[in-house]
Amino acid sequence: MNQIIHAAVRRDVARTEQALRRLGDGDVARARQVQAAWQNLVRELTHHHEAEDEILWPFLLERGVDADLLHEMESEHVAMKEALGSASAAIDEVAATPTMAGARSAADVVARSSEVINRHLDHEERDVEAPMGDLESDPEFKALGKKLRPASIVDAANALAWMQDGAGERERSALRATIPGPVVSILTLLLARRYRREVAPAWR
Repeated sequence: MNQIIHAAVRRDVARTEQALRRLGDGDVARARQVQAAWQNLVRELTHHHEAEDEILWPFLLERGVDADLLHEMESEHVAMKEALGSASAAIDEVAATPTMAGARSAADVVARSSEVINRHLDHEERDVEAPMGDLESDPEFKALGKKLRPASIVDAANALAWMQDGAGERERSALRATIPGPVVSILTLLLARRYRREVAPAWR
Protein backbone atom coordinates (compact mmCIF):
# COMPACT_ATOMS: atom_id res chain seq x y z
CA MET A 1 0.00 0.00 0.00
CA ASN A 2 2.87 2.36 0.78
CA GLN A 3 4.27 2.01 -2.73
CA ILE A 4 0.80 2.42 -4.28
CA ILE A 5 0.42 5.73 -2.44
CA HIS A 6 3.91 6.80 -3.43
CA ALA A 7 3.15 6.00 -7.08
CA ALA A 8 0.04 8.20 -6.92
CA VAL A 9 2.09 11.04 -5.43
CA ARG A 10 4.79 10.83 -8.09
CA ARG A 11 2.13 10.64 -10.82
CA ASP A 12 0.22 13.71 -9.63
CA VAL A 13 3.32 15.83 -9.12
CA ALA A 14 4.52 15.03 -12.64
CA ARG A 15 1.20 15.70 -14.34
CA THR A 16 0.67 18.91 -12.35
CA GLU A 17 3.95 20.22 -13.68
CA GLN A 18 3.03 19.18 -17.22
CA ALA A 19 -0.43 20.77 -16.98
CA LEU A 20 1.06 24.06 -15.81
CA ARG A 21 3.56 24.13 -18.66
CA ARG A 22 0.68 23.75 -21.14
CA LEU A 23 -1.63 26.32 -19.55
CA GLY A 24 -2.68 29.18 -21.80
CA ASP A 25 -3.27 32.83 -20.94
CA GLY A 26 -6.61 33.42 -19.28
CA ASP A 27 -7.59 29.75 -18.97
CA VAL A 28 -9.27 30.16 -15.59
CA ALA A 29 -11.21 26.89 -15.78
CA ARG A 30 -8.12 24.80 -16.45
CA ALA A 31 -6.08 26.62 -13.81
CA ARG A 32 -8.73 25.89 -11.19
CA GLN A 33 -8.85 22.22 -12.19
CA VAL A 34 -5.10 21.96 -11.65
CA GLN A 35 -5.41 23.81 -8.36
CA ALA A 36 -8.12 21.40 -7.13
CA ALA A 37 -6.06 18.37 -8.12
CA TRP A 38 -2.98 19.77 -6.38
CA GLN A 39 -4.95 20.53 -3.22
CA ASN A 40 -6.16 16.92 -3.21
CA LEU A 41 -2.58 15.66 -3.53
CA VAL A 42 -1.48 17.84 -0.63
CA ARG A 43 -4.42 16.57 1.46
CA GLU A 44 -3.63 12.92 0.79
CA LEU A 45 0.11 13.28 1.27
CA THR A 46 -0.30 15.28 4.48
CA HIS A 47 -2.53 12.59 5.97
CA HIS A 48 -0.05 9.90 4.93
CA HIS A 49 2.95 11.61 6.47
CA GLU A 50 1.24 12.76 9.64
CA ALA A 51 0.15 9.17 10.25
CA GLU A 52 3.72 8.00 9.74
CA ASP A 53 5.15 10.64 12.10
CA GLU A 54 2.56 10.12 14.83
CA ILE A 55 1.96 6.37 14.63
CA LEU A 56 4.32 4.40 12.40
CA TRP A 57 7.75 5.84 13.27
CA PRO A 58 7.24 5.53 17.06
CA PHE A 59 6.15 1.91 16.58
CA LEU A 60 9.19 1.13 14.43
CA LEU A 61 11.43 2.78 17.01
CA GLU A 62 10.02 0.44 19.67
CA ARG A 63 10.80 -2.48 17.37
CA GLY A 64 14.45 -1.48 17.10
CA VAL A 65 14.55 0.40 13.80
CA ASP A 66 17.45 2.86 13.74
CA ALA A 67 16.49 6.11 15.49
CA ASP A 68 18.70 8.23 13.22
CA LEU A 69 16.94 6.83 10.16
CA LEU A 70 13.51 7.65 11.59
CA HIS A 71 14.71 11.14 12.49
CA GLU A 72 15.77 11.57 8.87
CA MET A 73 12.26 10.55 7.79
CA GLU A 74 10.73 13.20 10.04
CA SER A 75 13.15 15.86 8.81
CA GLU A 76 12.39 15.00 5.20
CA HIS A 77 8.68 15.31 5.96
CA VAL A 78 9.30 18.85 7.19
CA ALA A 79 11.20 19.68 4.01
CA MET A 80 8.39 18.20 1.93
CA LYS A 81 5.78 20.25 3.78
CA GLU A 82 7.73 23.41 3.00
CA ALA A 83 8.10 22.41 -0.66
CA LEU A 84 4.39 21.63 -0.95
CA GLY A 85 3.56 24.98 0.61
CA SER A 86 5.71 26.85 -1.91
CA ALA A 87 4.12 24.99 -4.81
CA SER A 88 0.62 25.55 -3.43
CA ALA A 89 1.20 29.30 -3.16
CA ALA A 90 2.48 29.44 -6.75
CA ILE A 91 -0.46 27.41 -8.07
CA ASP A 92 -2.95 29.57 -6.14
CA GLU A 93 -1.52 32.64 -7.87
CA VAL A 94 -2.01 31.01 -11.25
CA ALA A 95 -5.59 30.07 -10.40
CA ALA A 96 -6.28 33.70 -9.43
CA THR A 97 -4.57 35.19 -12.50
CA PRO A 98 -3.77 32.57 -15.15
CA THR A 99 -0.97 33.62 -17.48
CA MET A 100 1.47 31.48 -19.44
CA ALA A 101 4.41 33.14 -17.71
CA GLY A 102 2.93 32.61 -14.25
CA ALA A 103 2.03 29.02 -15.01
CA ARG A 104 5.53 28.21 -16.21
CA SER A 105 7.00 29.83 -13.14
CA ALA A 106 4.68 27.72 -10.98
CA ALA A 107 5.70 24.64 -12.97
CA ASP A 108 9.32 25.37 -12.07
CA VAL A 109 8.37 25.53 -8.38
CA VAL A 110 6.55 22.19 -8.70
CA ALA A 111 9.61 20.71 -10.40
CA ARG A 112 11.80 21.78 -7.49
CA SER A 113 9.25 20.37 -5.07
CA SER A 114 9.32 17.13 -7.04
CA GLU A 115 13.03 16.74 -6.33
CA VAL A 116 12.41 17.04 -2.58
CA ILE A 117 9.42 14.69 -2.69
CA ASN A 118 11.02 12.01 -4.83
CA ARG A 119 14.22 12.07 -2.81
CA HIS A 120 12.23 11.28 0.32
CA LEU A 121 10.02 8.63 -1.29
CA ASP A 122 13.07 6.89 -2.73
CA HIS A 123 14.83 7.02 0.64
CA GLU A 124 11.81 5.61 2.48
CA GLU A 125 11.32 2.79 -0.02
CA ARG A 126 15.00 1.92 0.04
CA ASP A 127 15.68 1.98 3.78
CA VAL A 128 12.40 1.75 5.70
CA GLU A 129 10.27 -0.71 3.77
CA ALA A 130 12.64 -3.61 4.50
CA PRO A 131 12.27 -3.30 8.30
CA MET A 132 8.50 -2.96 7.83
CA GLY A 133 8.52 -6.12 5.73
CA ASP A 134 10.24 -7.96 8.55
CA LEU A 135 7.27 -7.08 10.78
CA GLU A 136 4.53 -8.37 8.48
CA SER A 137 3.75 -11.30 10.79
CA ASP A 138 3.74 -9.11 13.91
CA PRO A 139 0.10 -8.91 15.17
CA GLU A 140 0.63 -5.43 16.60
CA PHE A 141 2.01 -4.22 13.27
CA LYS A 142 -1.00 -5.63 11.47
CA ALA A 143 -3.33 -3.88 13.90
CA LEU A 144 -1.42 -0.66 13.31
CA GLY A 145 -2.76 -0.57 9.77
CA LYS A 146 -6.22 0.33 11.06
CA LYS A 147 -4.82 3.45 12.73
CA LEU A 148 -3.15 4.54 9.50
CA ARG A 149 -6.39 4.54 7.52
CA PRO A 150 -8.31 7.72 6.60
CA ALA A 151 -10.62 9.08 9.25
CA SER A 152 -13.88 8.15 7.51
CA ILE A 153 -15.11 5.66 4.94
CA VAL A 154 -15.80 8.55 2.55
CA ASP A 155 -12.21 9.77 2.92
CA ALA A 156 -11.06 6.20 2.28
CA ALA A 157 -13.18 5.98 -0.87
CA ASN A 158 -11.79 9.23 -2.23
CA ALA A 159 -8.26 8.08 -1.44
CA LEU A 160 -8.87 4.82 -3.33
CA ALA A 161 -10.18 6.75 -6.33
CA TRP A 162 -7.07 8.92 -6.24
CA MET A 163 -4.73 5.91 -6.04
CA GLN A 164 -6.34 4.36 -9.12
CA ASP A 165 -6.58 7.48 -11.30
CA GLY A 166 -3.88 7.06 -13.93
CA ALA A 167 -2.39 4.02 -12.20
CA GLY A 168 -0.79 1.26 -14.20
CA GLU A 169 -1.83 -2.36 -14.09
CA ARG A 170 0.89 -3.15 -11.54
CA GLU A 171 -0.51 -0.63 -9.03
CA ARG A 172 -4.12 -1.64 -9.68
CA SER A 173 -3.33 -5.31 -9.20
CA ALA A 174 -1.37 -4.60 -6.04
CA LEU A 175 -4.25 -2.54 -4.66
CA ARG A 176 -6.72 -5.36 -5.25
CA ALA A 177 -4.32 -7.82 -3.68
CA THR A 178 -4.34 -5.65 -0.56
CA ILE A 179 -8.05 -4.77 -0.50
CA PRO A 180 -10.63 -7.10 -2.08
CA GLY A 181 -11.52 -5.93 -5.58
CA PRO A 182 -15.29 -5.74 -4.96
CA VAL A 183 -14.68 -3.54 -1.91
CA VAL A 184 -12.48 -1.19 -3.93
CA SER A 185 -15.06 -1.01 -6.72
CA ILE A 186 -18.05 -0.41 -4.45
CA LEU A 187 -16.34 2.25 -2.35
CA THR A 188 -15.02 4.04 -5.41
CA LEU A 189 -18.31 3.98 -7.30
CA LEU A 190 -20.61 4.88 -4.42
CA LEU A 191 -18.63 7.13 -2.10
CA ALA A 192 -15.85 8.83 -4.08
CA ARG A 193 -18.08 11.58 -5.42
CA ARG A 194 -15.80 14.38 -4.24
CA TYR A 195 -12.86 12.96 -6.14
CA ARG A 196 -14.87 12.38 -9.32
CA ARG A 197 -16.42 15.85 -9.19
CA GLU A 198 -13.55 18.03 -8.00
CA VAL A 199 -10.32 16.26 -8.94
CA ALA A 200 -10.70 13.74 -11.75
CA PRO A 201 -11.65 16.37 -14.40
CA ALA A 202 -8.11 17.76 -14.18
CA TRP A 203 -6.73 14.56 -15.69
CA ARG A 204 -9.37 13.87 -18.34
